[in-house]
Amino acid sequence: MIDFSGSTTRISESTLVIGLVLPDVMGTYGDGGNALVLRQRARLRGIEAEVLPITLADPVPASCDVYTLGGAEDYAQRLATRHLTKHPGMQEAAAKGAPVLAICAAIQVLGHWYETSEGERVDGISMFDLTTTPQQTRSIGEIAGEPLLDGLTQPLTGFENHRGGSALGAAAAPLMRVVRGTGNGAGVAVDGVVQGSVLGTYMHGPALARNPELADYLLEKATGRALEPLDLPDVDLLRRERLRR
Repeated sequence: MIDFSGSTTRISESTLVIGLVLPDVMGTYGDGGNALVLRQRARLRGIEAEVLPITLADPVPASCDVYTLGGAEDYAQRLATRHLTKHPGMQEAAAKGAPVLAICAAIQVLGHWYETSEGERVDGISMFDLTTTPQQTRSIGEIAGEPLLDGLTQPLTGFENHRGGSALGAAAAPLMRVVRGTGNGAGVAVDGVVQGSVLGTYMHGPALARNPELADYLLEKATGRALEPLDLPDVDLLRRERLRR
């Protein structure tokens, strides 16, 4: 079981607050693990950090230092879109530079609009200059590529499971160039989206467990300081094994 317990009672002004946004509806693929990776990698450096779960019963605060969102199905995406529109704390924080990580369906929610498998167009919250339409076939399997984001040097790896194909507008840039897998689809061999302090990717895994450099990139943006490397042989072994596959 993923342990998010106790996080709301121990948060102080000196604590790094990791907002886990709508895990009750945007948590189908275990992407809540990204918040745990951020918390653990911060704590290993002596930084007090807590995960703040933000459910449909909660307004979304603008006070978190970093936010993560996960994947979901069509109906859950609708619920998330409505909630984030009603409670725009995350959007307000991102406008001030707080980093946000959106995974899979969350990319679509954060775009201008997405089209359901039944052909209905649903408005998003327009944090990304991006639109999503269904692909002819579902993309399932390992995905890997070369990062296109300044500050990242190591290959990125994950597991994709989506039918949506996302087209980027002029204000958005891709996260990586795909060398294996589909990524955003739409006839372009790239994955993800970067716009300001907001990042998105179709990589599950969880993505940050498989890509520690990306996790540290988000932590550095959240803390405003450079972080020393961590010596974690098990994490390195996981990366080598996944990249070999």
